[in-house]
Amino acid sequence: MDDAPDPAGLVADYRPGDFLLAGPSGTVRAAGAAAVVADPDPDELAGRVAKLLADTGAPLAAGALPFRPDAAPHVVIPDTAVRAGRVRSGRAGRSGLVPVARRPVPAGAAYAEAVATAVRTLRDGSGLRKVVLARALDLDFAAPIDVPALLPGLVAANPNGYTFAVGLPGATLLGATPELLLSRRGRVVAANPLAGTRPRSADPGLDRAAAAGLLASAKDRAEHRVVVDAVAEALRPFCAALTVPAEPELVETPTVWHLSTAITGTVADPEVSSLRLASALHPTPAVCGTPTDSALSVIGGLEPFDRGFYSGAVGWCDAAGDGEWVVAIRCAEAAGARMRLFAGAGIMPASDPAAELAETTAKFATLLGAFGIDPE
Repeated sequence: MDDAPDPAGLVADYRPGDFLLAGPSGTVRAAGAAAVVADPDPDELAGRVAKLLADTGAPLAAGALPFRPDAAPHVVIPDTAVRAGRVRSGRAGRSGLVPVARRPVPAGAAYAEAVATAVRTLRDGSGLRKVVLARALDLDFAAPIDVPALLPGLVAANPNGYTFAVGLPGATLLGATPELLLSRRGRVVAANPLAGTRPRSADPGLDRAAAAGLLASAKDRAEHRVVVDAVAEALRPFCAALTVPAEPELVETPTVWHLSTAITGTVADPEVSSLRLASALHPTPAVCGTPTDSALSVIGGLEPFDRGFYSGAVGWCDAAGDGEWVVAIRCAEAAGARMRLFAGAGIMPASDPAAELAETTAKFATLLGAFGIDPE
């Protein structure tokens, strides 16, 4: 694997079809596809990737897992891969992108009604505890989108998060997520579920009040605990030891506050790779709900689009099993002159449809701003 002294250069040199993940722990860019693995079964996927890494001598595999567990992943054994340190700066600014058309899918009123329907389901004794409902925003442009030109702005907009771009068949998935799904280094594993959100304010007093309100919110703390418990339950069978803090902490992005819990553990079997662990965790209640099957059923009935790789996972895994996978939120798919943005909200029995609609609107505005597009 080649050394790269300039992590920002890896971002600047991205080309459509490449893989890029830039975050607090470092930057990875991969190009080409010596092989593509698309087996939905987690054990088969991890096993085939491990064999290909051993047979080819490739330094890592990289790609994306889709939202639905039964859909085909896109994990590539690249021709080349480069790793470097953390990107310390990004270039914010206007991208020059001006949409010629915008279409929310669904419109705001329809999304609020879907949230109300989900709340009734959560309250009817069916056993559903949480469900995440998403909506999309479709943008059309007059000319093809220059994806590489958008990446420095994503880094600048979320300097403490993870900027990613993944070449998929017919599109590029790109975004800046705040959420680490899982990392493995040696036998040490870490997960950092986020759930519970409040928009930030430019007024320092109102911003402090928003943070305090989130930390004190029974609804948001309950939503967060559902996610933490599910992540811990999924990791326990693979770990000899697991540390799960009893209380969440506040973490900030430039635009929102989140409740966060940092979970750490030690894998019992060093042969279990980061890819296998990521598959075991995904989808968490942070992007789906719980119980998973019930939440998937409700999502399928209420969301008028296929999520594809949105709210899936993006990451890499090396021949030793180490790697890093992040949750594919705060993201969009770009193809030609079209872009589809995604935003979701965790729905609980106490959820207010208007508040959940406002949360998704704020998330769209955050992503549009990172792309240098006027949120209107």
